[in-house]
Amino acid sequence: MNAANRAVWLAGAALAVAVVALIVALSAGGDTDSPRTKASSAGRVPTARSSATEVVPSEPATGPIATAAPATPQATGSAKAPADALTCPAATVDVGDTRSLEDALDSAMPGDVIHLADGRYEGKFTAKAAGTADKPVWVCGGPGAVIDAGGPKGGYAFHLDGADYWRLIGFTVRNGQKGVMADKVQHAVIQGLTVEQIGDEAIHLRDFSSDNVVRDNTIRDTGLRKPKFGEGVYIGSADSNWCTVTHCKPDNSDRNVVSGNHISATTAEAVDIKEGTTGGIVTRNTFDGSELSGSHDDSWVDVKGNRWTISFNTGSHSNEDGFQTHEIRDGWGKDNTFKGNVAHVDGPGYGFHFTPVNGNKLTCDNKATGAAEGLANVDCAS
Repeated sequence: MNAANRAVWLAGAALAVAVVALIVALSAGGDTDSPRTKASSAGRVPTARSSATEVVPSEPATGPIATAAPATPQATGSAKAPADALTCPAATVDVGDTRSLEDALDSAMPGDVIHLADGRYEGKFTAKAAGTADKPVWVCGGPGAVIDAGGPKGGYAFHLDGADYWRLIGFTVRNGQKGVMADKVQHAVIQGLTVEQIGDEAIHLRDFSSDNVVRDNTIRDTGLRKPKFGEGVYIGSADSNWCTVTHCKPDNSDRNVVSGNHISATTAEAVDIKEGTTGGIVTRNTFDGSELSGSHDDSWVDVKGNRWTISFNTGSHSNEDGFQTHEIRDGWGKDNTFKGNVAHVDGPGYGFHFTPVNGNKLTCDNKATGAAEGLANVDCAS
């Protein structure tokens, strides 16, 4: 082969190699839905997003009580303790009497700031319009602005009925069968109220009310109608009421926070946490059980839900125990944590009494004085 023929042959071979390489490249990269790509997409796990203020609750269990699977309820996340107290913005609506307050509540829109002048607002008040995360609805006043429902034998003094993202700040609520009731409410804040002279419980979150904060309130003089119903703060519903309140489903009022409240002169527990609730916090409250007198008068805090954290609270004067857990329904009353609490019991029971133990945990920084049975019916753990 002469030099000229050799050059032609080499050029042709190079061209053939280039064509083959191009075909291979096109085959590898041109099918974006190749089996490998599809398998990778199908197996990808979405990235979880967390937020201190926005937690999506799990779907409540279905079916009537008689057939609801007991087993172990599914975890639904945990609450986070609130940071600084809220400060009311400048008022957009000023009210000074019952009629103007009713009108303001009926016409409330996201972002409204309703200011209560000092005075007495006679009646029972209901809020139904929802606020938003960016534009909550505020009702603000001083202790001299008094919601007065007229007596302890009937009705809710202030009812949040599906009213998400409301802020009730600073005023006084008295003389209702129930003080503040929240039904189907998400992301509300009840802060700095004085709730007193109440027929049954002072503040109640129920009917799938989740991710709410009850903080820095003064709660006293409950149970004036029926002492056994005189709780300070009540979370969820008893299973005997599920068919009345939640269409026979467990009342998953989850991830609520009860923080910094002073609760005294209640005839039943200062804080009652019902079966069906999960992942909340009770922290830095003070309890005085000197007036415990109803049939639920044997502790300040009774936890019947799951995975609650009860921390840094201080109680005094109990007829039996300081803090209790109970299993009212299979699968509930378990895996709760008690840490850093101080129980001045001055009574015949324990500081902390778990019945049954059921995975509930007592850390060794809890303290009890005046408890005839001692610190707890379980060993503490670090």
